Amino acid sequence: MNKQQILEKLCYTELVYGRINKKLKSSFSKKEIEVFLFNILKETDKQFYTKTGKNFYISNLENNIRITINSNTFRVITVDRLKKK
Repeated sequence: MNKQQILEKLCYTELVYGRINKKLKSSFSKKEIEVFLFNILKETDKQFYTKTGKNFYISNLENNIRITINSNTFRVITVDRLKKK
């Protein structure tokens, strides 16, 4: 799995912006979401990137979120808050 390839090919659907804002309880613009997720993906160590089935899961503990990306299209599927332990 190539972290750089994910950063270069990352893309979004119209629906995912609303889903991300809903899940994060935020009201970011499309551009803010793209910059936020790109920076998180860039700063997250490769050991927190996992591939399960057809998706990549990137867990960022500092920001307490997990990003789900389709491994074929590099499309962001959703973003979830990580459960605090």
